[in-house]
Amino acid sequence: MTLREQDASAQLTSRDFTERGDPIALFSEWLKEAEASEPNDPNAVALATADADGLPDVRMVLLKAYDEDGFVFYTNLESRKGEQLAANPKAALCFHWKSLARQVRVRGNVSPVSTEEADAYFASRARLSRIGAWASRQSRPLESRFALEKAVATETARFGTGKIPRPPYWSGFRIAPVQIEFWNNGAFRLHDRVRFTPHGDGWMKQRLYP
Repeated sequence: MTLREQDASAQLTSRDFTERGDPIALFSEWLKEAEASEPNDPNAVALATADADGLPDVRMVLLKAYDEDGFVFYTNLESRKGEQLAANPKAALCFHWKSLARQVRVRGNVSPVSTEEADAYFASRARLSRIGAWASRQSRPLESRFALEKAVATETARFGTGKIPRPPYWSGFRIAPVQIEFWNNGAFRLHDRVRFTPHGDGWMKQRLYP
């Protein structure tokens, strides 16, 4: 089967998502379906930021929480994305679930999560991940892999079997959406696209040409 034949045979899901009015509830449904069909990291998402000069940057991160207030991820605040968000607190997300032929895009304003949220999430991480947060000087030059392994060993010895606190330079960000767009693959490139924007206490929905 050629790629064009595969595209022509694509079928929309039986549920017409374009009739839905709550983008957060719809996102939750799609994410649960992705968790059942994606082989790895269904919560992986491309995060786009820009520096103070407006030059864009993009990388993959993991979504760790979401609700009506926004979408949350965690990082080293001294990393490139941390510095960019400090200078320009706006970002975009793009989820792509190939197994479902679906995409969700989010654009919005960024704010730090609370200390309590960051502490609670950090405490839930695997012990080696918590040690890694202390050992890694994320985004900065690394002279060798050995240097990183040495830093991990040093931090492992320092904490021993005791409690590992959250580093002061490690926390999370919440993206409060000003747009959420859902895309569902359709045959012959006639995809379904629906964009939600906040409106009063709810959302305004608009269909878009593919």
